[in-house]
Amino acid sequence: MQVKVVETKHELEQVFQIRKKVFVEEQHVPIEEEIDQYEKEAVHFLLLHHGDPAGAGRFRIVDGKGKAERICVLPEMRGSGAGKAIMEAIEEYARSQNVPALKLNAQVHAIPFYEKLGYKVVSEEFMDAGIPHKTMLKEF
Repeated sequence: MQVKVVETKHELEQVFQIRKKVFVEEQHVPIEEEIDQYEKEAVHFLLLHHGDPAGAGRFRIVDGKGKAERICVLPEMRGSGAGKAIMEAIEEYARSQNVPALKLNAQVHAIPFYEKLGYKVVSEEFMDAGIPHKTMLKEF
């Protein structure tokens, strides 16, 4: 597995295809909510497995902290360490940007995954795109 910062239009299209498959098709998030106004300012990450796109995520700086967003892995790659690899790449990038912490809005079912990576819940539950979430934070 390899996680890389997206550098080409083709790689960005691969990221969007993965996100559409996971969030729009699988989780029924409306496409207009999934692809948003922050795409151009975000740094996108693409997970490749044997050269094939298998996962994605993005990073932005919001209110002086790093924010990991749109973390997703294709169904056939779940449980393989793919999500952890994406998060480690985003954390490494976040540290290179000298942000003091990384936050994310985790779907409630994914909270145990993020807790294993050192994130702590810092909010009450809220709904986003019809899915329950909680904000999580990891300080560096």
